[in-house]
Amino acid sequence: MSLGEFDLIAKYFTRTVKRAALGVGDDCALFAAAPGMQLAVSSDMLVEGRHFLPTVPAQRLGHKALAVNLSDLAACGARPVAFTLALALPRVDETLLAGFARGLLALADAHECELIGGDTTLGPFNICITVFGEVPHGQALLRSGAQAGDDLYVSGTLGDARLALEAFRGHIVLDGAAFESTRRAMEQPQPRVALGIALRGVATSAIDVSDGLLGDLEHVLRRSNVGAEVRVDALPRSAALRGVSLAWQRECTLAGGDDYELVFTAPPGRAAQVIEAARSAHVEVTRIGSVSAALGLHLLDCDGQALANSFGSFDHFKT
Repeated sequence: MSLGEFDLIAKYFTRTVKRAALGVGDDCALFAAAPGMQLAVSSDMLVEGRHFLPTVPAQRLGHKALAVNLSDLAACGARPVAFTLALALPRVDETLLAGFARGLLALADAHECELIGGDTTLGPFNICITVFGEVPHGQALLRSGAQAGDDLYVSGTLGDARLALEAFRGHIVLDGAAFESTRRAMEQPQPRVALGIALRGVATSAIDVSDGLLGDLEHVLRRSNVGAEVRVDALPRSAALRGVSLAWQRECTLAGGDDYELVFTAPPGRAAQVIEAARSAHVEVTRIGSVSAALGLHLLDCDGQALANSFGSFDHFKT
């Protein structure tokens, strides 16, 4: 006998809350930000065939569903507190649900982020999470704070998720180890929450890379009313990405998306603090350019020569 809606919730998604006043089971969950804190709230939806492939392991899908939301908190410098889950399923598949819940709740536990409510329904496979974080008043990292003269940084490496997607599409051939490492980057990204928190008071602006470096950076530049120069060949990339053509390397790092790394700006005088923030968060950061007063985004190669910006970014209604 298959599970009903409320049996499904009780079996896979009901947990005892520790910080919230009330969790799953009532019309609303109840929680409050700590004194002196502001709430940071973000929602992301993942649709099968649009955001994830049917071949993704359920445990990795559960991880990613929460990770992309935690990445938004990271870009704001917020500490995770709680989240809600809305889940549409074409049928009750307990094998899928068990793996999905395992990956979702393992990441939630790692960040002390409680599942406090949500909804389930019958329909095309669709996952929507709303995450709640807290950040001290006036200390949130925003897209609007970049200043001319700031250094431009990115965490981790870029491009592996796009490389894996192209391998799935048959456009690129990777050996077994390279395919598995890039597939893991696509299916199980690591939100840079610790780095975002460590960059409070250091970075002047930040955003996470979800739709592609250039597209996401443009949001910062527009909100801050500045421009930037990006050293394209200085962008950090994995050994797997370095194994493909330079054209593919540039396409994946500049326009790939789904990286969930942080792009941020900071004054040159805070370079030591940036390095210390990265060290404390156990993640590498790379300086990839600088912010300019002149508007526009300019790409330079390793010799400082200008490159044409023919790279796009992901758009749900144009791609």
